[in-house]
Amino acid sequence: MTTHSNPWPAGTPCWVDLMASDLGRTQAFYRDVLGWDYTESQPEYGGYCNAQVGGEMVAGLSPTMEGMESAPHVWSVYLATNDIAARVAQAVEAGATQVYEPMEVGPFGSMAMLTDPTGAAFGLWQADEHVGFTRVEEPGAVAWCDLMTADPAAARDFYGRLFGYAYQDIGDESMPYALFTVPGGDRPAGGIGGPDPNAGDAQPGWGVAFQVEDVDAAAERVRTAGGTISSEPSDFEYGRMAVAAGPDGEVFVLMTPSEEM
Repeated sequence: MTTHSNPWPAGTPCWVDLMASDLGRTQAFYRDVLGWDYTESQPEYGGYCNAQVGGEMVAGLSPTMEGMESAPHVWSVYLATNDIAARVAQAVEAGATQVYEPMEVGPFGSMAMLTDPTGAAFGLWQADEHVGFTRVEEPGAVAWCDLMTADPAAARDFYGRLFGYAYQDIGDESMPYALFTVPGGDRPAGGIGGPDPNAGDAQPGWGVAFQVEDVDAAAERVRTAGGTISSEPSDFEYGRMAVAAGPDGEVFVLMTPSEEM
């Protein structure tokens, strides 16, 4: 078990959250599938609550915001920054579109939402009291975040300019994929790849994988809890995984990482 109490290095995926059409139903689903418990829903922050494993933060959930009922339900990925205003300006200059300008979230930190030049939405988070993930590398926590897009070369250029990512190619011509490491990092923080030949007309986007002890058992819990499995459990170079969807159709990955990851 690993806890993390300091702000994450700039460019590191540091938080994920989801807007739910029925918060209670979604909380129950992820409690059954991933073993989460939750902080109290906070009305002053739109009903937002934090999902926890062993009392440590792993993700956020909130009711769907008024006026966003028709928006797709997706897991949003936030990248850490230590100067959100400067980073947003830099992102826009590099071709991003600002969705929400930087805003303070009480004493917890500041957030912004943007769309990168390939059309993928991503968040920025400048930590104050809330550093993002405080529990990693154990079941129920986020195991991996990555971006899949039809133009991975443009994405790599954009995020490289924004955060100084160093890349390690591990894909091939049919499905390019690169691990990225933040400046000063000693291990990959995420990945950028695509296109997946099986994805059809899938929209570009950041995705999240949650760690589980047993992918096959977790896939059965998804079905029992009312979700679906779109890609059955299978082994890959870095472990075993399955692709699932939750109560609102939000897609996520179940993963048991190998020791080499």
